[in-house]
Parts: sequence; structure tokens; C-alpha cells
Amino acid sequence: QVELVESGGGLARTGGSLRLSCVVSGRSFSPYAMAWFRQGSGKNREFVAALTSGGNAYYDDSVRGRFTISGDTDRDTWHLQMNGLKPVDTALYFCAIQVPQRTYYVASQGSGYDYWGQGTQVTVSS
Repeated sequence: QVELVESGGGLARTGGSLRLSCVVSGRSFSPYAMAWFRQGSGKNREFVAALTSGGNAYYDDSVRGRFTISGDTDRDTWHLQMNGLKPVDTALYFCAIQVPQRTYYVASQGSGYDYWGQGTQVTVSS
């Protein structure tokens, strides 16, 4: 049973930083892609960032230059370093994996991910 557990959410001020973590357990040893999505109150889920098994990183334009995705494949732990936070970043953040990573991989396509965490809330005050 694959399980993803996020942590690290909380309250930050505009311009502040938070570091989200996602621990993956129970997966197979197939290479996988990992992504972060978010969903604000009353909004649709949106892509934030992704990291492929080959080390390629993808970012939504709204977070590029402020957020950094990274991973420790030996420990199946992934991070999203969020700097320069803005009130618009307020959302429930989810991690997700696509395992195994498909040949035709679209980082921002949420429907392409196989497993999801329950989310961690990030709130940014002005």
C-alpha cells in the first residue's frame, strides 16, 4: 500500500518561507515522478512543481524563482522550499507520485499521478 504523508505547512507572513516535506512509503522500486499541487479555497487544483526520476524539475510560472523542489530518493522524502511567500500562495498543498514514471510524462497533468497525500495547509498573511 503506497502512502504519501505531507508535513511542514503552517502560517507565514508575506515574504516569509516554509519548507514542505512529503514522505513516500510502500512503493515499488520503479522510478517515479513526484509533484506538488495546491488548491485554494473555492479554487481548482493547480500544478506547482514536479521532479522526474531523471532529475528534471518543472515549475508553474507563478512560483518559478521562489519555490524549489528537491528529493532524497534514498529516503523517499521530497521537499518544496517556498521562499518569498505571497497571500496568493495560501492553499492546501498536496504531493503526488506517478509510479512508474511513464514514457510520455506531463508534469502538470494531475490526472496522470497515481497516488496522492492528504495535504498540508499553507496560509500566508499580508
